[in-house]
Amino acid sequence: MGVTDGPRSALDRVRQEIERNALRARNGIRMAAGMSAPRLGATPRDEVWRDGRARLFRYRNDDVRHRPPLLIVFSLVSRSYILDLTPGNSFVEHLLRAGFDVYLLDWGVPDERDASNGLEYYADAAIPAAIRVTCRRSGTDEVNLLGYCFGGNLTLLHAAHHTDSPIRSHSVVACPVDYSEMPFTSVLNSGPDEVERAIGDDGNIPSDVVYGAFRSLKPVAELTGYVDLLERMWSDEYVAAYQAMNGWGTDHIPLPGGVARQMASMLSADNGFMTDRLFLGGDRIHLADIRTPFLAVVGEKDHIVPIAAAGPVIDLVGSEDKTELRLKGGHVGLVVGRTAAKTTIPTIIEFLITQSEAVR
Repeated sequence: MGVTDGPRSALDRVRQEIERNALRARNGIRMAAGMSAPRLGATPRDEVWRDGRARLFRYRNDDVRHRPPLLIVFSLVSRSYILDLTPGNSFVEHLLRAGFDVYLLDWGVPDERDASNGLEYYADAAIPAAIRVTCRRSGTDEVNLLGYCFGGNLTLLHAAHHTDSPIRSHSVVACPVDYSEMPFTSVLNSGPDEVERAIGDDGNIPSDVVYGAFRSLKPVAELTGYVDLLERMWSDEYVAAYQAMNGWGTDHIPLPGGVARQMASMLSADNGFMTDRLFLGGDRIHLADIRTPFLAVVGEKDHIVPIAAAGPVIDLVGSEDKTELRLKGGHVGLVVGRTAAKTTIPTIIEFLITQSEAVR
């Protein structure tokens, strides 16, 4: 058997490699020509509110089975389409199929008009307005609130400052609270002078500075990514996934200067979440005042918001009904990919369903 199978097996491997080389060449040409770019953020949605660059979207769903609606608050320094990456690999798709009425608060791309925006604009003005519009559009008097990454910080600040906010449940995913454990805040940790030097002519931290901070966390990741791509370029599925993820990973946006200054002083230097030294609009606020049912999702392999930075949130909030979900996934893997589809998203959906009621 070994005598006859050996040459045949070797020949099969040669044929397979020839076929793969042909596919590599084809896919390489398609990538270079921009012919194979995947559809990103393709789930149908409607803009229902706008304030400056901030926009509130409602995803279309003819099969809403749970209420209140879910309002997702995204981060300030990256694009929100990571939550609706590609058809079949979309956090939003999972939520819609589960029967939720889903809204997304997207901050857009800040410019000089946003340079003076502080955390107060986001936590005390935009989020309350988005909650009001969400309730009015859905005919409810409450929302389920979910914050991703720094969006989680914004929801925490909002809920702590507005304890009467109509929030049925509160979830955060990959949300930093211990800024002494945050590796990407080197500029913010360097003091106010360094922050001022990093601010561009439009009054914001430029997107390339933001991208450089994230890239410095894994300096050889781009090189190894290219090596992996070259090896697996024969796979249409792998190429599409690479293009989608690599495109998002390099597609950062500026950070408003006002927020950057507050992050450097209150969140980084004072480590305000951990030391209970949080101030908004002159008021001192406390995470312990958050009492709604609470879910924290953290990634054990998250190199952007390490578990040491995200883990303490569960002990800081005052909710009696609170749950922590620790997964082996990374920062993006909590909402995109197999780990998300198998574990994170079903757990979030289960939590939301327990906090919801059936639509009659």
